[in-house]
Amino acid sequence: MLLSINNLHVSYGAIQALRGVSLNINEGEIVTLIGSNGAGKTTLLRTISGLLTPTEGTIHWKGDVELSGRPPHEVTKAGVIHVPEGRQIFANLSVKENLQIGAYQRTDAKDIAADIEHCYQQFPILQERQKQMAGTLSGGEQQMLAIGRALMARPKLLLLDEPSLGLAPLIVRKIFQIIREVSARGVTIFLVEQNAHMALSVAHRAYVLQTGQVIKSDSAKKLLEDPDVKKAYLGG
Repeated sequence: MLLSINNLHVSYGAIQALRGVSLNINEGEIVTLIGSNGAGKTTLLRTISGLLTPTEGTIHWKGDVELSGRPPHEVTKAGVIHVPEGRQIFANLSVKENLQIGAYQRTDAKDIAADIEHCYQQFPILQERQKQMAGTLSGGEQQMLAIGRALMARPKLLLLDEPSLGLAPLIVRKIFQIIREVSARGVTIFLVEQNAHMALSVAHRAYVLQTGQVIKSDSAKKLLEDPDVKKAYLGG
């Protein structure tokens, strides 16, 4: 097991955002977390990546390494890389500089250069725009850059928060194709996504989060057919 979360509680002051969340992610899987706005999905990703500290519960990495309470740079060093909601690229830096920043904890210059080239192969538009300021890219291009920058860290687990948010349907399909390709390269993915149908279509397994608690978990295929999930998240 790559990541194991047990009885996680997270609060913002008096507001309890996560209430006893438990879930597991196995190596090589795409696991998705679906739920309505305010369910606690982003909070869970921010807690895994060290941006928030749980009040209770544990996050174990590769069975025995305790991640909860560690600072973000240590979590990143372990191989857990977070692509946040809203992309958060460095707008005043070039596309290439953003990719280079993704490799800031690495020292293997030759491999970093090779990974940038590989990134350009996967995202040809980024090669075309490599000298352009990242803030001038379209929303879809910025999302590709955010994923590319994360891949430069050679993640073992990629946390994706709402990668399709605000993008046109054609671009959304492209982003999900990229998610499949990244998975095929052996990267484990934990996907938080408002577009439940697309998320369940690409994932192996899924969890449903409601008001800070996991209320369902199953194979993504079964949850696509689940009447309650259909009614609440799939428009029918």
